Amino acid sequence: MNRIIFPLLAAALALPAAASAAAPVGEDAAACAAGKGPAVLVKVSGLRDRTGRMKLELYPANEDDWLEHRTVLQAAGKTFRRVWADVPANGAVAMCIKVPKPGRYGLVFTHDRDGKNKFNFRQDGAGVPSNRKLGRAKPKLADGVIDVGAGVKTINITVQYLHGILSGFRPD
Repeated sequence: MNRIIFPLLAAALALPAAASAAAPVGEDAAACAAGKGPAVLVKVSGLRDRTGRMKLELYPANEDDWLEHRTVLQAAGKTFRRVWADVPANGAVAMCIKVPKPGRYGLVFTHDRDGKNKFNFRQDGAGVPSNRKLGRAKPKLADGVIDVGAGVKTINITVQYLHGILSGFRPD
């Protein structure tokens, strides 16, 4: 009897945890959902609200290319990838971005609250894998660097928003 009850109880307890996990969103979601990789699954927390769109951008992991305009990087044949997703109306939030091959990259997340695809520092949010306080400056490469293997790398990013000119960006 116990051989039947314990496995059923374990399965029942696992259901709420599995149900609360967010299915990844964005055009690369299938790469993370299937565990194909190489890809990065970003679990996002701290969204100020459920408006607008979210964006992940992947850069080469060097100072010269970090946060460089996409057209400059693409013209030079360098790594750049951008994925967008609407902010889910509720629940946990996760986004996926494919990487071209295992290696070291720079990654940044933004919450484009007005949907205009132009960072408005007064209202939009940003985050990097280190989750260090951004303050009043653009994120540093060291805070955005990730190492990605052949599979799916999972990271957590807490979004930061402006809290006044003197205090700069920090989580809500």
